[in-house]
Amino acid sequence: MDIQIKPIISEKANAYSEKQNCYVFAVSPDANKFQIKDIVEKLYNVRVEKVNTALYAGKRKARYTKAGLIRGQKPSFKKAYVTVAEGQTIDYYKNI
Repeated sequence: MDIQIKPIISEKANAYSEKQNCYVFAVSPDANKFQIKDIVEKLYNVRVEKVNTALYAGKRKARYTKAGLIRGQKPSFKKAYVTVAEGQTIDYYKNI
């Protein structure tokens, strides 16, 4: 099983990482906490203390065009809040 993980970079996520040493990632919906912990430890060489997850449902969207009303739905996703050990940080741009 291939688990995709990508960091969420927003003002709220950055404030969360500065205050509580916790980083936010968007992960595959079928990933569990143990798999997320292993991947983050291997990718960023940090010690993960805690992983919290949250499932987000896809939002319904509609827009009006010349052809009429177009309806669709954004995909659902899972968010992982990863707390690393004290004194360690994650540099998102190191692996680019």
